[in-house]
Amino acid sequence: MANFVMLFRFTRQGLEKVKQSPQRIDAFKKVFTSHGARIKEVYAMLGEYDTMFLVEAPDDETAATLSLLIGRDGNVRAETHRAFTEEEFRKMVAQLP
Repeated sequence: MANFVMLFRFTRQGLEKVKQSPQRIDAFKKVFTSHGARIKEVYAMLGEYDTMFLVEAPDDETAATLSLLIGRDGNVRAETHRAFTEEEFRKMVAQLP
């Protein structure tokens, strides 16, 4: 499984419906599971982004699909990044000439 960081910014619509966010998170956890992925952690944030998911997904395509599913309701704008574990990073660096 690959790791991803999904960063979210509330839209105006999302802020108007912010009290429904916990229910949306619960629903997304089920959707992720149905796609063979998992939301490992959820964080509310200060600064440029409002919320963040740490996610495990089988591949980039699954993570991108899930990011689109979250964004299509119009409550957030999503940004998804592949995250490499320390072990994965060490393997990449070891391959450098």
